[in-house]
Amino acid sequence: MRAELYRADEPERVVAVARWDGLRAHLEVRDGGATGLEALLRPTPVLVDDPALRRPGTHGPTLLQPGDLVWFRAALLSRAPELGLAVRFVPEAQPGGWDPAGEYRTFRQQVERLVGSSARRAADD
Repeated sequence: MRAELYRADEPERVVAVARWDGLRAHLEVRDGGATGLEALLRPTPVLVDDPALRRPGTHGPTLLQPGDLVWFRAALLSRAPELGLAVRFVPEAQPGGWDPAGEYRTFRQQVERLVGSSARRAADD
């Protein structure tokens, strides 16, 4: 998952991009004038008050430990406003899978199509 951090009054100007690769979080700072961004993804627990995360019959906030996608999202959503930033999450499409309409392609053509779309996505970032 990819998250774009921007100033609330300038949504078109991305200050930083955070990524969750399935194991850990990565932060790419795009605006050298932004300060305190290293604190966004520090691997410390995050306290959130979300009923969906509570065990049945309990109330109050939940402590999320670092190391998963739920923590990644919660850390950005709770810490970004402290720095005057807003967050938008951008799911990254994973091309591939079985396409019954694409059965006319050879295996080599399928691989070239998938590798080419990955390379284009990487170049866009």
